[in-house]
Amino acid sequence: MSTGTSTSAGVGTAVQPAVAVRPRRRIRWQRVALHAFLITMALVWLFPLAWVTYTAFRPISDTIVNGYVSFPQTLSLDNFISAWTEADLPRFFLNTIIIVIPAMFFILWISSMLGFVFSRFSFKLNILLLIMFTAGNLLPPQIIIVPLLRLYLLLPVPPPLSDNGLLYNQYFGIALIHIVFQTGFCTFVLSNYMKTISKELTEAALVDGASIWMIYRRVILPLCRPALAALATLEFTFMYNDFFWALFLMKDGDRRPITSALNNLQGAFFTDQNQLAAASLLVAVPTIVVYLVLSKQFVRGLALGSTKG
Repeated sequence: MSTGTSTSAGVGTAVQPAVAVRPRRRIRWQRVALHAFLITMALVWLFPLAWVTYTAFRPISDTIVNGYVSFPQTLSLDNFISAWTEADLPRFFLNTIIIVIPAMFFILWISSMLGFVFSRFSFKLNILLLIMFTAGNLLPPQIIIVPLLRLYLLLPVPPPLSDNGLLYNQYFGIALIHIVFQTGFCTFVLSNYMKTISKELTEAALVDGASIWMIYRRVILPLCRPALAALATLEFTFMYNDFFWALFLMKDGDRRPITSALNNLQGAFFTDQNQLAAASLLVAVPTIVVYLVLSKQFVRGLALGSTKG
């Protein structure tokens, strides 16, 4: 009887499985400090943009009465509308497109061909020429502005590219100086990127009877799309934001790029800072759009170059 009772009690008792208790992860103070630093830097970086946006929506009358550091009485789009019309932004946007788009095309085209040569062919002056292309970017533009200005005033240019027979005060002259200065940087980046591409692809194409031009055009160039997209984003931003070259190499104000249009909103005795803030935001829109369109390829271009090979 005792045996049966103990057996039935044992059967009725359910065996509870052991539950593994995960140890709590200890929060490291280094990680907390890192996140605090990153958040602080992000807020410091975004504060000027937020302040400009806040100022752009405020009427100048409200700012004069209450000051810049105050709560707004009203918010409107009047500053954006007046900046668009008074600064004649559409014409200056067109000037910028005429300069930037052809310059960016030729920069990437020439740089891709030079990068292909430096990465796929071995010759004595290979490294020396690549260093020369790269070293040109280390030269400050202010050093060469005087001889460059004289050169622009002396070199003859045929009529299709210039209406005054010179490089000075011409769209072609501004695009040319961008091509010269930015080609070295892009050549250096693309040559290093192309070195990560397997040489077996080139050898297989040569065995199949492909020419050098076909290998460049059909094999190497399609594989460089992420790097080309990343460089296109950077070069568009560099040339779009340029103010120095247009200021010295262009005489007519109505031919200058968009960055010069902001100068038209400054008066001799008074400047509407709220309107100028609105114009600055309008001018910044194209660079943001270009980055958003090419952001995926831009990130891939930066990541692939550091993980291959």
